[in-house]
Amino acid sequence: MASRRFDPDRRDRIIAAALDVIAAQGVAGASHRKIAEQAGVPLGSMTYHFANMDELLTEAFRRFGNSIADRFDQELGEATDVDGARLAVVDLIHLDLLDSQRDLVLTHELYTLAARKPVFRQITRDWMARNRRALGLHFDPETCRMLDALIEGLFIHAALDTEPHHRATTVEAVARITTPYHRPARTAH
Repeated sequence: MASRRFDPDRRDRIIAAALDVIAAQGVAGASHRKIAEQAGVPLGSMTYHFANMDELLTEAFRRFGNSIADRFDQELGEATDVDGARLAVVDLIHLDLLDSQRDLVLTHELYTLAARKPVFRQITRDWMARNRRALGLHFDPETCRMLDALIEGLFIHAALDTEPHHRATTVEAVARITTPYHRPARTAH
Protein backbone atom coordinates (compact mmCIF):
# COMPACT_ATOMS: atom_id res chain seq x y z
CA MET A 1 0.00 0.00 0.00
CA ALA A 2 1.41 3.39 -1.03
CA SER A 3 1.69 5.94 1.72
CA ARG A 4 0.52 9.50 1.25
CA ARG A 5 3.31 11.99 0.98
CA PHE A 6 3.39 14.39 3.92
CA ASP A 7 3.22 17.92 2.54
CA PRO A 8 2.60 20.46 5.33
CA ASP A 9 2.99 23.45 2.98
CA ARG A 10 0.44 22.27 0.41
CA ARG A 11 -2.40 24.52 1.61
CA ASP A 12 -0.12 27.57 1.56
CA ARG A 13 1.11 26.70 -1.94
CA ILE A 14 -2.49 26.43 -3.14
CA ILE A 15 -3.28 29.88 -1.74
CA ALA A 16 -0.16 31.38 -3.34
CA ALA A 17 -0.98 29.66 -6.64
CA ALA A 18 -4.54 31.01 -6.51
CA LEU A 19 -3.16 34.55 -6.31
CA ASP A 20 -0.79 33.85 -9.21
CA VAL A 21 -3.60 32.48 -11.37
CA ILE A 22 -5.91 35.38 -10.50
CA ALA A 23 -3.14 37.88 -11.31
CA ALA A 24 -2.62 36.22 -14.70
CA GLN A 25 -6.20 35.34 -15.66
CA GLY A 26 -8.56 37.09 -13.27
CA VAL A 27 -11.04 35.53 -10.88
CA ALA A 28 -13.21 34.52 -13.83
CA GLY A 29 -10.28 32.58 -15.31
CA ALA A 30 -9.37 30.82 -12.08
CA SER A 31 -10.41 27.19 -11.71
CA HIS A 32 -9.54 24.38 -9.35
CA ARG A 33 -7.65 22.67 -12.16
CA LYS A 34 -5.54 25.73 -13.07
CA ILE A 35 -4.73 26.50 -9.46
CA ALA A 36 -3.80 22.87 -8.69
CA GLU A 37 -1.54 22.82 -11.74
CA GLN A 38 0.11 26.12 -10.72
CA ALA A 39 0.62 24.80 -7.16
CA GLY A 40 1.94 21.45 -8.37
CA VAL A 41 -0.61 19.51 -6.34
CA PRO A 42 -3.17 16.84 -7.23
CA LEU A 43 -6.58 18.21 -8.17
CA GLY A 44 -8.13 16.39 -5.18
CA SER A 45 -6.07 18.58 -2.84
CA MET A 46 -8.25 21.51 -3.77
CA THR A 47 -11.42 20.11 -2.24
CA TYR A 48 -9.49 18.53 0.64
CA HIS A 49 -8.18 21.94 1.76
CA PHE A 50 -11.05 24.20 0.62
CA ALA A 51 -14.78 23.46 0.62
CA ASN A 52 -15.32 25.54 -2.53
CA MET A 53 -13.78 28.24 -4.70
CA ASP A 54 -15.19 31.06 -2.55
CA GLU A 55 -13.38 29.69 0.51
CA LEU A 56 -10.12 29.54 -1.46
CA LEU A 57 -10.64 33.05 -2.85
CA THR A 58 -11.41 34.34 0.64
CA GLU A 59 -8.18 32.91 2.03
CA ALA A 60 -6.16 34.10 -0.96
CA PHE A 61 -7.46 37.67 -0.84
CA ARG A 62 -7.13 37.79 2.96
CA ARG A 63 -3.46 36.84 2.53
CA PHE A 64 -3.04 39.45 -0.20
CA GLY A 65 -4.63 42.21 1.89
CA ASN A 66 -2.52 41.28 4.90
CA SER A 67 0.65 41.35 2.80
CA ILE A 68 -0.10 44.94 1.73
CA ALA A 69 -1.03 45.95 5.27
CA ASP A 70 2.20 44.34 6.55
CA ARG A 71 4.15 46.64 4.22
CA PHE A 72 2.27 49.65 5.59
CA ASP A 73 3.02 48.54 9.16
CA GLN A 74 6.71 48.12 8.39
CA GLU A 75 7.26 51.30 6.36
CA LEU A 76 5.25 53.61 8.59
CA GLY A 77 6.57 51.94 11.73
CA GLU A 78 10.11 52.80 10.65
CA ALA A 79 9.30 56.47 10.04
CA THR A 80 10.52 58.62 12.92
CA ASP A 81 8.70 61.86 12.11
CA VAL A 82 5.99 63.32 9.88
CA ASP A 83 8.41 64.00 7.01
CA GLY A 84 9.58 60.40 7.18
CA ALA A 85 5.96 59.24 7.23
CA ARG A 86 5.18 61.36 4.15
CA LEU A 87 8.13 59.79 2.35
CA ALA A 88 7.00 56.32 3.48
CA VAL A 89 3.53 56.94 2.00
CA VAL A 90 5.02 58.07 -1.32
CA ASP A 91 7.35 55.07 -1.35
CA LEU A 92 4.49 52.71 -0.54
CA ILE A 93 2.53 54.13 -3.45
CA HIS A 94 5.33 54.17 -6.00
CA LEU A 95 7.83 51.52 -4.98
CA ASP A 96 5.55 48.94 -3.45
CA LEU A 97 2.15 49.36 -5.04
CA LEU A 98 2.03 51.16 -8.38
CA ASP A 99 5.15 49.47 -9.72
CA SER A 100 3.57 46.04 -9.34
CA GLN A 101 1.17 45.13 -12.13
CA ARG A 102 0.37 41.96 -10.17
CA ASP A 103 -0.75 43.96 -7.11
CA LEU A 104 -2.81 46.31 -9.28
CA VAL A 105 -4.65 43.41 -10.88
CA LEU A 106 -5.20 41.59 -7.59
CA THR A 107 -6.48 44.77 -5.96
CA HIS A 108 -9.02 45.36 -8.72
CA GLU A 109 -10.14 41.73 -8.68
CA LEU A 110 -10.71 42.07 -4.94
CA TYR A 111 -12.61 45.35 -5.39
CA THR A 112 -14.90 43.68 -7.91
CA LEU A 113 -15.65 40.78 -5.56
CA ALA A 114 -16.13 43.20 -2.66
CA ALA A 115 -18.75 45.11 -4.62
CA ARG A 116 -20.83 41.94 -4.82
CA LYS A 117 -20.05 39.74 -1.82
CA PRO A 118 -19.99 40.78 1.85
CA VAL A 119 -17.12 38.46 2.83
CA PHE A 120 -14.81 40.20 0.36
CA ARG A 121 -16.11 43.61 1.42
CA GLN A 122 -15.07 42.70 4.96
CA ILE A 123 -11.60 41.75 3.74
CA THR A 124 -11.22 45.18 2.12
CA ARG A 125 -12.53 46.90 5.27
CA ASP A 126 -10.06 45.00 7.43
CA TRP A 127 -7.24 45.83 5.04
CA MET A 128 -8.14 49.55 4.95
CA ALA A 129 -8.50 49.64 8.75
CA ARG A 130 -5.01 48.17 9.18
CA ASN A 131 -3.57 50.66 6.70
CA ARG A 132 -5.24 53.55 8.51
CA ARG A 133 -3.90 52.29 11.86
CA ALA A 134 -0.39 52.32 10.39
CA LEU A 135 -0.96 55.82 9.00
CA GLY A 136 -2.34 56.79 12.41
CA LEU A 137 1.11 56.45 13.92
CA HIS A 138 1.82 59.84 12.33
CA PHE A 139 -1.45 61.45 11.24
CA ASP A 140 -4.88 62.23 12.70
CA PRO A 141 -7.85 59.99 11.74
CA GLU A 142 -9.30 62.39 9.15
CA THR A 143 -5.92 62.73 7.42
CA CYS A 144 -5.54 58.93 7.49
CA ARG A 145 -8.85 58.53 5.65
CA MET A 146 -7.79 61.09 3.05
CA LEU A 147 -4.43 59.39 2.52
CA ASP A 148 -6.12 56.01 2.26
CA ALA A 149 -8.52 57.41 -0.35
CA LEU A 150 -5.59 58.90 -2.28
CA ILE A 151 -3.79 55.56 -2.28
CA GLU A 152 -6.85 53.58 -3.35
CA GLY A 153 -7.71 56.19 -5.99
CA LEU A 154 -4.21 56.03 -7.40
CA PHE A 155 -4.60 52.27 -7.74
CA ILE A 156 -7.64 52.85 -9.92
CA HIS A 157 -5.91 55.53 -11.99
CA ALA A 158 -2.74 53.46 -12.40
CA ALA A 159 -4.73 50.51 -13.67
CA LEU A 160 -6.85 52.49 -16.11
CA ASP A 161 -4.89 55.58 -17.15
CA THR A 162 -2.63 55.55 -20.18
CA GLU A 163 -0.36 58.22 -18.67
CA PRO A 164 2.07 57.31 -15.89
CA HIS A 165 1.50 58.84 -12.49
CA HIS A 166 4.60 60.80 -11.59
CA ARG A 167 6.20 60.59 -8.17
CA ALA A 168 6.42 64.40 -7.93
CA THR A 169 2.63 64.60 -8.24
CA THR A 170 2.24 62.08 -5.43
CA VAL A 171 4.72 63.98 -3.24
CA GLU A 172 2.65 67.14 -3.77
CA ALA A 173 -0.65 65.36 -3.06
CA VAL A 174 0.65 63.79 0.15
CA ALA A 175 2.08 67.14 1.27
CA ARG A 176 -1.22 68.92 0.64
CA ILE A 177 -3.22 66.28 2.51
CA THR A 178 -0.85 66.13 5.47
CA THR A 179 -0.13 69.82 5.91
CA PRO A 180 -2.54 71.44 8.35
CA TYR A 181 -4.83 73.89 6.62
CA HIS A 182 -5.64 77.07 8.44
CA ARG A 183 -8.73 78.83 7.20
CA PRO A 184 -8.49 82.60 7.12
CA ALA A 185 -10.48 84.28 9.86
CA ARG A 186 -13.81 85.60 8.72
CA THR A 187 -14.24 89.31 8.86
CA ALA A 188 -17.56 90.83 9.71
CA HIS A 189 -19.14 92.93 6.99
